[in-house]
Amino acid sequence: MNLSSEKTNSSSLFAIWSAMISVYIIWGSTYLAILFAIETIPPFLMAGVRFLIAGGILFRIRRCRGDAVPSYSEWRSAAIIGIFLLVGGNGGVVWAEQKVASGIAALLVGTAPLWMVLMDGLHPAGRKPNRWAVFGLTLGFMGIIVLIGPPQILNHGVKVDPLGALVLILASLSWAIGSLYSRKAILPSSPPLGAAMEMLTGGTGLLLLGLLTGELRQLNLHALSARSLIAFVYLIVFGSWIGFTAYTWLLRAAPTPLVSTYAYINPVVAVLLGHLLASEPLTLNTIIAAVIVVVSVALITVSQQGSRTTKLK
Repeated sequence: MNLSSEKTNSSSLFAIWSAMISVYIIWGSTYLAILFAIETIPPFLMAGVRFLIAGGILFRIRRCRGDAVPSYSEWRSAAIIGIFLLVGGNGGVVWAEQKVASGIAALLVGTAPLWMVLMDGLHPAGRKPNRWAVFGLTLGFMGIIVLIGPPQILNHGVKVDPLGALVLILASLSWAIGSLYSRKAILPSSPPLGAAMEMLTGGTGLLLLGLLTGELRQLNLHALSARSLIAFVYLIVFGSWIGFTAYTWLLRAAPTPLVSTYAYINPVVAVLLGHLLASEPLTLNTIIAAVIVVVSVALITVSQQGSRTTKLK
């Protein structure tokens, strides 16, 4: 009996850490993939079609495997999460990467846990941050200032487009709102089915956004590059099917503090890949800001670990 229990626990740990590693590496690489994809594909249309294809195929697979037909309440919750996570969060990223390096984008989006703690603390029924969380918040916003402030701050920086930086900050805020809402949202018992529904609703929103902003007129099928198409397929297979599905499963299967660690691994992966594969500048400003942001998110994650061990719903 004990041996069987140990085998089950070992299998669960293996599954959790396999999913964590995929989120660490794959999500860190998607920032560079987005940069390559939007070189010849309009950003909102690219993201919308990506999630519609990924979500539609995954939804069909899960229904064929016997997952129950989602209820209206489950669709409504999935739509709200999809709007905040994918339209506001991912949509902000794909648009901003037209103006901001992929590594910088990852660092700014990595501040989402800062917004989550801040909003949770300001809510009447939320948790008030302890002193370490407050210190982490202060440190994190200092990191943002170092990252997007004038290059003269350290005399070793490059100018970050202010509008792109603002959109990325708003994108991280949108991701934080969606993540907080997902804790108590009514969703299907099958995490992959829930992920598919979020991708379908979010993808629809992104596609509509692309049409409303006139991206269809900018799309030139004859001008699509091989690199953009490869990156687009990579985002569907690895970013959506593997990365996003693993993330939604982890929200239910693993402790929240462990899942939150992706936020300070992804920026490091993204900065290194952007520098190595896209020749993005790795300046002193970027390095110092990356260290500050990573340390601040780590402080917040550790400080929250003892106060709540419930998993995201």
